Amino acid sequence: MPADEPDVQLVFVTAPDGATAGRLARTLVEERLVACANIVPGVRSIYRWQGSVEDDAEVLLILKTRSDRVAELAARVSELHPYDLPEVIALAAAGGSLPYLAWVTEESADRVAKESSP
Repeated sequence: MPADEPDVQLVFVTAPDGATAGRLARTLVEERLVACANIVPGVRSIYRWQGSVEDDAEVLLILKTRSDRVAELAARVSELHPYDLPEVIALAAAGGSLPYLAWVTEESADRVAKESSP
């Protein structure tokens, strides 16, 4: 990633339904852990869980945040999510619109740390 490019991550989280996804998204945006959340309905997930193969309808959240907020975001998702083991997968946003990436960086900044710095 070029030095002048903001360090942004895309974080994938699945949810059992649209209402849960909406609550998660709104809370994470309101808390400034993410700048934006896209909710993608109609995801079919096939996975192994506790010795059985499961096949479930889910909703995917695509969250945009700063790299330095991913650990805090993952912890908060674990607190809010109804699943015992929620999916939280972060991928680097390699390239893209620099103004958009800068907006993500600004909107997901830790306001407490920013306000308390000299």
